[in-house]
Amino acid sequence: MRSVIGLWRWRHNPLRRTTDLVEAWLALAALLVIAFGAPLVGTAVGTSADHALQQAVRHQRADRHQVTATVVRALSHSSVQPDPETSTARDTRTRVIADWTAPDGSRQRGVVVTLLKSPRPGAHFGLWTDRHGRLVGRPLDGATATTHAVLAGFGAAVLTAGCVECARRLVLWHLVRRRYAHWDRAWDKAGPDWGKAGTGS
Repeated sequence: MRSVIGLWRWRHNPLRRTTDLVEAWLALAALLVIAFGAPLVGTAVGTSADHALQQAVRHQRADRHQVTATVVRALSHSSVQPDPETSTARDTRTRVIADWTAPDGSRQRGVVVTLLKSPRPGAHFGLWTDRHGRLVGRPLDGATATTHAVLAGFGAAVLTAGCVECARRLVLWHLVRRRYAHWDRAWDKAGPDWGKAGTGS
């Protein structure tokens, strides 16, 4: 809004300089890019990220399977640090030797981590594996993927607005430096005549 007012103010002002108009047009252009360009960039990035993440969700859902594992023997408590994104301070993780059947029918045995408070032989818990029974992480869900895509789009929009504003300030800095340099030359030119009789008459 200030850029529009600035353009109107300098429209017929006899004190108007070229740099004043450039500064006002620059502010208006930056405002328009931030108001319309940044949301478009954010939407494009968010849509692209959502498409890629939803594709990853479908791929992981097809390749990862939840199976039921049976505890054979407990090994130790809290030997693995809990995941800070999915755990709470009360989580107790225990390493156990467990058996499970892979989706392809093969029998598997290995050392895994469980959240069972007191795992005893024969206790059951869930595991995520691939089709051959190899341990994998929990698949990404659609809501989390959408959240990540929205954050990516918002970040892209903010970054675009920040870059435009930085570019505007950089150009403005150069304009101000040129203006000051012009004033210095004008003062240097007029300076030797200060105080002389008849100067300016």
